Amino acid sequence: MGSNAVTSAAALGTAAEVIDAVGAVAHWLLANAWWLAFPACVLLAGWEALQRRLAAIALAERTFVELVPASGFDPSPEQIWRQGMQLVRAAGSGPWWVPRRARTVRLRLRADGTKPLAYRIEAPATAHALLAQTPYGARVHVKAAAAVADKRRDHVVRAVLTLHGAPGSRLRDVPLDPDPLQPLIDAVAGLDAELGELAEVCVDLSPASRWHLAVRRAQSMRLARENARREARREARWLTQESTDSLPGALGRLLDPAEWRGAHRGPMVMSPRPRRVERDIVLGKLAQDNGLVRVQILVRCACDAAGLAEQRLARIGAAMDVFAGVSRLSSQGWSLGPLRFGPDGWPWRDRFDERWTHALMRPARGGWAHLDELAGLLKPPTVTAHVPLLENDMPTYEVGMDLVPQGWHRGPDGRERLLATHEDDTLFEVQSGKAGWGKTMRAQVQAVASAHNGRGLAFVDPHGDSFADVARYLAHDEIMERIALFDLTVLGGDDLLACWNLLDMSGGQRPYEVVAAVIDAIATALGWDDVSAPRALTILTKAVEALVAVNVRAVAAGAAEQQATIFQIRPLLTDPTFRYLALGALDPDALRWWNGSFRDLPKDGLLTVLNPLERLGANPVVRAFLGSPVSGYDIRRAMDAGHVVWICPPGTGPTDRLLISLLVRDFLRAGLSRRDLPQAERRSFRFYLDELISLDGDTSTVLAEITEQLRKFGCRLHGMTQLLHRLRPTTRAALLQNASCLSTTAGSVKAIAEITNQWPGTVTPQDAAGLERWWHYASFTVAGQRIGPVRVRGPELEEVFGDLSRPARTGALRRAAHENTGARPLSQLTARALTQEQQVRAFLTGLTPPPDEHSEEHYA
Repeated sequence: MGSNAVTSAAALGTAAEVIDAVGAVAHWLLANAWWLAFPACVLLAGWEALQRRLAAIALAERTFVELVPASGFDPSPEQIWRQGMQLVRAAGSGPWWVPRRARTVRLRLRADGTKPLAYRIEAPATAHALLAQTPYGARVHVKAAAAVADKRRDHVVRAVLTLHGAPGSRLRDVPLDPDPLQPLIDAVAGLDAELGELAEVCVDLSPASRWHLAVRRAQSMRLARENARREARREARWLTQESTDSLPGALGRLLDPAEWRGAHRGPMVMSPRPRRVERDIVLGKLAQDNGLVRVQILVRCACDAAGLAEQRLARIGAAMDVFAGVSRLSSQGWSLGPLRFGPDGWPWRDRFDERWTHALMRPARGGWAHLDELAGLLKPPTVTAHVPLLENDMPTYEVGMDLVPQGWHRGPDGRERLLATHEDDTLFEVQSGKAGWGKTMRAQVQAVASAHNGRGLAFVDPHGDSFADVARYLAHDEIMERIALFDLTVLGGDDLLACWNLLDMSGGQRPYEVVAAVIDAIATALGWDDVSAPRALTILTKAVEALVAVNVRAVAAGAAEQQATIFQIRPLLTDPTFRYLALGALDPDALRWWNGSFRDLPKDGLLTVLNPLERLGANPVVRAFLGSPVSGYDIRRAMDAGHVVWICPPGTGPTDRLLISLLVRDFLRAGLSRRDLPQAERRSFRFYLDELISLDGDTSTVLAEITEQLRKFGCRLHGMTQLLHRLRPTTRAALLQNASCLSTTAGSVKAIAEITNQWPGTVTPQDAAGLERWWHYASFTVAGQRIGPVRVRGPELEEVFGDLSRPARTGALRRAAHENTGARPLSQLTARALTQEQQVRAFLTGLTPPPDEHSEEHYA
């Protein structure tokens, strides 16, 4: 008992000593607080200076890359998550001594009027290899970039967007379609580069610190428990007040004898217990470590004109509302009447500029975010984003600037301008859509533009009225020297018409090329091949070979006016005397077929060849055009000299299609013949072909061959058709494969789908089907880049070339067009075509001895 008392006394003594010692220490610290504060401040200042110095060293070496998405870029949520984790890894890279404030990666979204929204990533230099590749694969091109170096603007405004909301609350789960960046793209659309307008949004990410996260979680749990207890006390007060202040409670007290005796008895109310605090619910996004980052969002807008930067900043702030949910992104600062206190004013501006310039990480207290919340900012614009077309993307057409006008487009700034592509970029174009909705007019505008650019072209118009539409805009001296008109719609005997001998050899053509072009054109138009019409092909080939040989002899003898035409195929096959004279120009190998196989042919077998030629000759205009010996039409010469050729066939019937087929096949022959020219000397030449369906027979390959083979020879093709799906699959595939420009007006969904299928995820057939008249959806190639599809209004001749209109000189233009082709009156050409057989006989008689009975019978 005594020992226990002694022990207790000793313990009390020890405790008293400890208390006294603690009190003494506290008294000493209080007495020397001023002296202790000074070294503490020195240590803190030294630590801060060291942190700043290390951060400056780390942030001095950064790597910069720009992500350029492909037109079909459409990432999945998994790819975006992987990209976010890769960015977090990149932010944390670097030596061990790098302060946390310098362990950042910056996503810079920049618009300066030259690009809709450039997407850059800035990270520590040690993360370059990590950022060189992205989880997005080949759909995003990663290219190295330099640090941003902007010129000084007169007016600059700043903002810091922070996350506001309860701890652990999330931003809205924004879907990827439409693109979450679309409001931001719209907000920076219409920037005027000439005014120096600039808008930038920098999203800085930093890995979450474990001890910071632990402190934040503890604070959140403590606040949640305090709120639960506060709520329990409030509920208890409410119950107590309800039980005492209500009418039943007052009556109970009046009837209670204890109240009469003065003894107070309180209500029997059990105080409610605080509700259970669920950790995952309270912490929300803070409950999971994976994918949690610190984030700060800095915005800066600049301009040389007053007021524009403020307006742009307000639009960007509104654009970020797309992320607003339980938590939201709002600008730091506060207002007092007209005064605004925040990052754009003193003394906070220097702090903002330091973070902006060096990518220092100083997020707000609530700047915690999960990668899922920021998914819309972790990728460049996708295929679902409607990116505005800027002036830097496509040039604006001006007369004589070597551009091809494409259509009127209203930009994001509300101004309408005429889009254009470069002449050398515009190789092949396909237009589709219903009749009368602007395809031909758009082609006419392009043709007139190319003519004023000094380029050569051939416009084939089966309707015959296009030359009258464009004549007033072509009536200029420099074009009159190059204009050529072949109008087969003439009717009167005094009307002027040029001619074309398919077999004319006076231009130095290669005989085998001429033979092949004529045979292929006729066979294509008639649907002949080695299976369906082998005999007709053989007869036609041998006949054309014989007449070409005759013409070679005539040109060599200086008798070009006595050359044969395709209408001499009839006497060659049916007249033994003429045949005897003509075969005298052949070599022994060519004569072998005539001496053998021809004699065994049945007479009715020749009708398959003769009937189409008879139908051609039945039209006096076509006979006059094809029946004269020397051609005024020479498409090869037109290509090399840059002529402007207008061809108006008589119609689109079966016989007319044969004539057009002959013309187009000759385009291919002439283009291929340019292989004898050095590439630098091959002047570009455009073919405008309307009504492609009439040119694309069951066995025709000429359109496909033009697009596949003539590019290297300087030839270009613009094709127009109402129903693209009616073209042969091989032709359609070749046109779509090689098209530099695709466009469609309104039409049936089935017809439009052939074009819109080339623009997946952008324009649907229903979108195009609802277009108004004169409007098109079109895609273009500019400097090797695919632009569009873009909604444009088709240009009209008067609004584009109104200043160039010379209606008083259209007569002079027609006269020049006829003089350049050697056109003569229709009656004179018709008479010449009817007597050409006698001219050929006269020439051949001078070369070949008169036939005797034996020789006539031999060739009969």
